[in-house]
Amino acid sequence: MAPIAVGDVIPDGTLAYLDDENKPQSVSIHSLAKAKKVIIFGVPGAFTPTCSLKHVPGFIERAEELKGKGVDEVICISVNDPFVMNSWSKTFPENKHVKFLADGSAKYTYALGLELDLTDKGLGVRSKRFALLVDDLKVKVANVENAGEFTVSSAEEIIKAL
Repeated sequence: MAPIAVGDVIPDGTLAYLDDENKPQSVSIHSLAKAKKVIIFGVPGAFTPTCSLKHVPGFIERAEELKGKGVDEVICISVNDPFVMNSWSKTFPENKHVKFLADGSAKYTYALGLELDLTDKGLGVRSKRFALLVDDLKVKVANVENAGEFTVSSAEEIIKAL
């Protein structure tokens, strides 16, 4: 499948998270994004160096600025289970706005056309690193990284586009 691109409508899909009682829940991406301006950013894996030290912190640190520019939701997706995503989110105690959602089987990542096969490195199928600016389900900005890079999918790059 071709990767999601500017002008496309994001596919619907179900992602997972843990509620306040640590019970798995699911949410439709369309329910979070319909009639809203959202940022959906994807990372190859929770607890990995670039994701934990650069990508996620950038969105957490700039969340208020993003909200001030009309962004309703900031969503982080990774091909991990909701237990891992919940544990990872707790390593960012300053976070007040970024939702951490799990795409455990990579179904949504495949629907976006943003899968990254790292099987040869023992990591299985993951997500490419990306950031999408979506307005009422339509992609306005699609910043997708080449494997191993972190140049276009940062919060700073999304802010430039707003």
